Amino acid sequence: MDDDIGKLKRMLGGALLVAREQSGLTQAEVATRVGIAPAVYGRIERGQMLPSVPTLCRLCATLNVSSDVLLGLDATEREALAGLPVPEAPPELRRLASLVRTLSPSALRTLTAVAAAVGSR
Repeated sequence: MDDDIGKLKRMLGGALLVAREQSGLTQAEVATRVGIAPAVYGRIERGQMLPSVPTLCRLCATLNVSSDVLLGLDATEREALAGLPVPEAPPELRRLASLVRTLSPSALRTLTAVAAAVGSR
């Protein structure tokens, strides 16, 4: 259980870092807009602590990102958590999703840019 919490903290922190950098804000700016101390936001982004649910909601609004993205949930996981039937994804998509989950924030930004460029063609 503790390992799951640690993984969640790191995943959330990495997603916050990516979202904050994409928005062009500093840690202090995000903290001020969300209403928490900059040191607390820094700990959340470094994966050292989890925010409260109200703080998570304010982070989502401030960084214009869904809680699903910050929590690392894909559509299949959302449906499973909601008790909905989960359609089987093709093996290629499952392999890609598995690989993407292991990427560093920098590699994830690069992949996002490449996917956006390929998708716009």
